[in-house]
Amino acid sequence: LPPPMERLRPLAERAIMPPRPVTPRPAPGAATTESRPAAPRGETLHLRRPGGEAEEDRRASKKGGVPARKVASPVAKKTGDHRRAGRIDIQAAIEGDDDKTRSLASVRRQRDRERRQAELERLRSDQVRVVREVVLPETITVAELANRMASRQAEVVKALMKMGVMATATQTIDADTAELVVEEFGHRVRRVADSDVELGIEGLEDTDAELRLRAPVVTVMGHVDHGKTSLLDALRTTHVAAGEAGGITQHIGAYQVTTPSGAKITFIDTPGHEAFTSMRARGASVTDVVVLVVAADDGVMPQTIEAIKHAKAAEAPIVVAINKIDKPGANPDRVRQELLSHEIVVEAMGGDVQDVEVSALKRTGLDKLEEAILLQAEILDLKANPERVAEGSVIESRLDRGRGPVATLLVQKGTLRKGDIVVAGAEWGRVRAMLDDCGKQIDEAGPSTPVELLGLTGVPSAGEPFVVVENENRAREISEFRQRKLREKASALQSAARGTLDQMLARIQAGEQKEVALLIKADVQGSAEAIQASVLKLEHEEVRIRVLNASVGQITESDVQLAKASNAIIIAFNVRATTQARELAQREEVDIRYYSIIYQVTDDVEQLVKGKIAPKHREKFLGYAEIRQVFNITKVGKVAGCYVTEGVVKRGCGVRLLRDNVVIHEGELSQLKRFKDDVKEVARGYECGLSFHGYNDLREGDVVECYEMEVVPA
Repeated sequence: LPPPMERLRPLAERAIMPPRPVTPRPAPGAATTESRPAAPRGETLHLRRPGGEAEEDRRASKKGGVPARKVASPVAKKTGDHRRAGRIDIQAAIEGDDDKTRSLASVRRQRDRERRQAELERLRSDQVRVVREVVLPETITVAELANRMASRQAEVVKALMKMGVMATATQTIDADTAELVVEEFGHRVRRVADSDVELGIEGLEDTDAELRLRAPVVTVMGHVDHGKTSLLDALRTTHVAAGEAGGITQHIGAYQVTTPSGAKITFIDTPGHEAFTSMRARGASVTDVVVLVVAADDGVMPQTIEAIKHAKAAEAPIVVAINKIDKPGANPDRVRQELLSHEIVVEAMGGDVQDVEVSALKRTGLDKLEEAILLQAEILDLKANPERVAEGSVIESRLDRGRGPVATLLVQKGTLRKGDIVVAGAEWGRVRAMLDDCGKQIDEAGPSTPVELLGLTGVPSAGEPFVVVENENRAREISEFRQRKLREKASALQSAARGTLDQMLARIQAGEQKEVALLIKADVQGSAEAIQASVLKLEHEEVRIRVLNASVGQITESDVQLAKASNAIIIAFNVRATTQARELAQREEVDIRYYSIIYQVTDDVEQLVKGKIAPKHREKFLGYAEIRQVFNITKVGKVAGCYVTEGVVKRGCGVRLLRDNVVIHEGELSQLKRFKDDVKEVARGYECGLSFHGYNDLREGDVVECYEMEVVPA
């Protein structure tokens, strides 16, 4: 064969010279009579090797390869083949058809993309659509509806827009609209009422195989000043009664005592004052055994009779503890005789009620009392399942400045653990910490164990049940439902009490309606409830008592503004106002009255109802002093180095020691000094030294409130 350049010479000459008909040489073996047709005008002729295509195919098959690809002509390129294969010839170069050939890698990538797209579409077509059962309450937010359908919020909003409802993700829609959206998405709908969130919250019934013995819950009840708390102090070897204002228990307390035999008894101490009827009823409702404390020198009194009624209503067995047998004039037989008139027949008189003579002061008869309680518990055969979720009751609750809402709970079933999600009344929260009756942190509490719980979102109402739920969503739904019901109930009561606004204004203008408006703030929920109940009993036919609010915690600016708007008096029971609230009250002339004993509240309110402007003996505020340093002086005790921040401090005045705005001590000043000299008073901005009568628990940062009693004519 000639060299490549020699083969291209005819092609170059033909491209330059005018075209003329060319008769190609017949291929070997072809018929001589057949002649190859002339090439069309403008078509490039391609030289072939002798033997033609058959020879090339035969050679390729001998080598084990495939036949060589035919070289496409420019005509074939224009008819639809977008790829140019083979070498570039001179004609193509002259005509300008010299595009680059697409690479094989590019073709391979395109084929991979097409294959993956086809597989994805096939998977989408083969995928089975998930049909969910969507639970719809009476109202639901758009975001929550999208979450329950496992759809995007934007898709739900778009579906609502198609229906003509313009709503954002945070807005609430009714159940009918939500049902239409769910059906459009192809899911099933299950409508529920708001009250259905509480279904199943109580848990399943326990079987006999799951029950285990538990400690008895004992409630100590009786008349005021008959020695209930002192008796409990003797059992616990503490001094709770010494810290109570006036020696009267103002709160409900829960404690656990371990007897010498190793058995445990849970005690609930209730106040004996007549105002705390609801607290005694609450204690009797969660108890197994009632210990009725009766003073041997005083006999059966009104609150003793009331305690007997509560115990019988709760169907709890009674153990009579005849206290103060060491006092002169004590007559236990007289107590037994008086109990007969109330259907309490003790064993000494042929009955079935155990009675024990004790002395809390001399600590005599305590072991017999514990034996009587354990014997009664053994007869009752008290059992509970410790392996289930916890249930119980709220004994007491308060708002602590440093720790937030604090609730005293009594676990009745199951085991309460740190980290559980609890619903207590209308409040919920996660258990952040639990403390026992001695203030020690614990991780779990079994049946019949009283604990102090931290972590709730608000202060629950005392006496409400609590239960552990599985997740936060369920707890939040239950809490919102209960809070909504409480608001509706309060609104209905207010509307029914005052009638229409026009009617109320007409009565006030005519002078027919006189009222005393009160706003009650207390340190614990039980005290606020008791004060509200006691003052409402003082209502007169001509003077109406209206309680604007009864809650726990310190007095804030919003409380003062509410009292100002209603011309009300703020009753502060063992709490204090914040600095901003106190200044606002002075500017707006809102009367804030501080109390630590409940019958002082009732006396003052009764005098107001009778038309007296002020009581005869009224407390006059003098000033505040902040303890900067505490000194321990021999033969004198602890002396507080103070800085007077407001008002004056006078020698001989009454003082209250405040720690975190809560009264922890009330007494008198024993000494008031500046440097080494005794002085009568110290004004604001000066330093002084203070010491208290019989009290040494002083700490830096405490605040001393000074006051004096003044006589005001009626």
